[in-house]
Amino acid sequence: MNIWRHKLGLIVPSWNTVMEYETQRMAGGGISVHTQRIAHTADTEENLMWMGTQVPEAARLLAHAKVNVICYGCTAGGFLKGPQYDRDMNAGIRALTGIPGTTSASAITDALNAMGAQRIAVATAYEPWLNERTRQYLEAAGFSVLAIEGFGTQAHAAVTPERVAALAKQVNRAEAQAIFIGCSNLRTLDVIEALEQELGKPVITSNQASMWSMLRLTGNRDAVAGAGRLFREA
Repeated sequence: MNIWRHKLGLIVPSWNTVMEYETQRMAGGGISVHTQRIAHTADTEENLMWMGTQVPEAARLLAHAKVNVICYGCTAGGFLKGPQYDRDMNAGIRALTGIPGTTSASAITDALNAMGAQRIAVATAYEPWLNERTRQYLEAAGFSVLAIEGFGTQAHAAVTPERVAALAKQVNRAEAQAIFIGCSNLRTLDVIEALEQELGKPVITSNQASMWSMLRLTGNRDAVAGAGRLFREA
């Protein structure tokens, strides 16, 4: 008997310790998470761009596990080349493996669009240069970025959820239709629901949007407890 409803494939930077943890929490029973790592220990433009070149081989190896979907989970890597780069990567994963593909970056824009949010406020883990690239990506994807601030750190996983929530509230603007919290190595799952209730608007995060995209690509339309309005409304 097949014990799995779905098998999810993740490709993550080697230093990432949060995306697998939060994805498996959202998955619950009957959904398994299988990961391939790409060497990465510093957020430089050169390193992030190089990781993208390694995605095809990582996807090919994940396909051996007969996963139902493959997600490239480096949000920052997706933000460097523009939205079409991510769409092409999604198509490339499918062409190479026969398995639907998504990326954190494209999942985020899809999630924001699904929630009808065009004006957004952005909180990230990133340093200023990467925040600027994030802004450029989101604006190229059709969004109006009203505010963007980051922690300016590469120790993403060390940032507490409480600090994440505080930064999200700091960047919030009354006219923002949603808050986006960026970085798949940033702990956000424990603060999404509370922020949505306090701010009265959707909160989209890298890992939550990636999970939403993966499940929707498998045909799964379930809500996920604690993961916010995105799963209930989109």
